[in-house]
Amino acid sequence: MDASILNRLSGITEEEKEILKGRRSIDRSLYMDGSRDVISGEKLLERGKLIAIRPHTRFLSFPEHSHDYVEMVYMCAGETRHVVNGSPITLRQGELLMLGQNARQSIEPAGEKDIAVNIIVRPAFFSGTLPFLGEEETPLRRFVVSCLTGKNEAGYLLFHVAEILPIQNLIENLLYTIMEDTPNRRAILQMTMGLLFAQLMNHTEALQFETQEQNAVVSVLRYLEDHYRDGSLTEIAEELHYELPSLSRLIRQKAGKNYTELLQEKRLSQAAWLLRNTGKRVDEIANAVGYENLSYFHRLFAARFGQSPKKYRDCK
Repeated sequence: MDASILNRLSGITEEEKEILKGRRSIDRSLYMDGSRDVISGEKLLERGKLIAIRPHTRFLSFPEHSHDYVEMVYMCAGETRHVVNGSPITLRQGELLMLGQNARQSIEPAGEKDIAVNIIVRPAFFSGTLPFLGEEETPLRRFVVSCLTGKNEAGYLLFHVAEILPIQNLIENLLYTIMEDTPNRRAILQMTMGLLFAQLMNHTEALQFETQEQNAVVSVLRYLEDHYRDGSLTEIAEELHYELPSLSRLIRQKAGKNYTELLQEKRLSQAAWLLRNTGKRVDEIANAVGYENLSYFHRLFAARFGQSPKKYRDCK
């Protein structure tokens, strides 16, 4: 991380000075309204702002709480230890933790050299970032985006991305833009967040969900991204050490569709992309995405997009 940014985030805050003088618990008035254990965005965001940052408060444990906003915790240096929905998490330098509004989190005391920054985001902010993820609607994209925007049951997402340079650069750019209050700040922040989401989508192998079941479903969706032409549920079930019926039920429960429906969705989405972006014949595209029966492909495509593959291409 840029030394000047890290230096600014490392300074002892007024709150931390009080803690070092002997304060034994957090000042609830800085974070919460009344007796509710919910950190309020109204306390942390300036009026009209949808995104802000604040250094994580060190030297004191933070009791269990939730947020009325989406929180992204980025570890600039050192490490912090969290418990989220009962699961212990050690967040290390360069890693990113994203918490949904329903997540219950507590944090152990951090030392002076453990520098984390909390990125506070109103869900409405994400509406301007999603177009950067591209036009292709795939099962994996929909599942991860629903988690990123707080519309999925997942309590948290943990990204082990310390070694992925583009993601590190984008997070640094995001922090810099917020801290410097640059011109066109809102547009720059939404573009940067959109590019960050796109990079995170490209590195779902570095993504850790809250439960084993969620991780398994993402593995299935990632498998479909690469094996939509000739993959099988049996193959991925064996790779994940799941019984076939159990994995089938889990996919339906977590993704909202069965494996065959998700496979068909991915194939047709890929076919639409090829129609828009290549000059391949329709029969070549049908075969490339896994359909040997051209008539069957035409029926499925028309049912999904409301027109034949040829008309779809001509309209684009």
